[in-house]
Amino acid sequence: MSELAIGDIAPDFDLESDGNGRISLSGLRGKPVVVYFYPKDNTPGCTKEAIDFTQMIGEFKEIGVSIVGLSPDTAQKHDKFVAKYNLGIRLAADTETKTAEAYGVWVEKSMFGKKYMGVQRTTFLVGANGKIAQIWQKVKVPGHADAVLAAARAL
Repeated sequence: MSELAIGDIAPDFDLESDGNGRISLSGLRGKPVVVYFYPKDNTPGCTKEAIDFTQMIGEFKEIGVSIVGLSPDTAQKHDKFVAKYNLGIRLAADTETKTAEAYGVWVEKSMFGKKYMGVQRTTFLVGANGKIAQIWQKVKVPGHADAVLAAARAL
């Protein structure tokens, strides 16, 4: 698996999403898209990140930028997560982790001495042309949505 870099074409995906729908990157082509990967619904960092993006959704929409969050959770879990926190962003169900693998964010992690595979919190800003314009790896949630919005405004 090769690591993606700025200027690379973002791998397409077509996944089940919250709201009993489907979402694909190619279906959003023609406008910038924030594609952010997070480990799991209803965990502290992931919840904060989703709420931060939701609170800024109006500012992203003003500049024509869509936001899609991806995790290995099912679309049904996403529905509950969206309802619980009144989220205003689309969430895609990467249950087979093929999209996370294509983006290089399905990695070996370690907790309490145990190794396991999981999503490394990473955000990609994809330009209207489908090319990666910015990458944030090993994201720290505080201030992250602000940084992404600033980069999106600079596109």
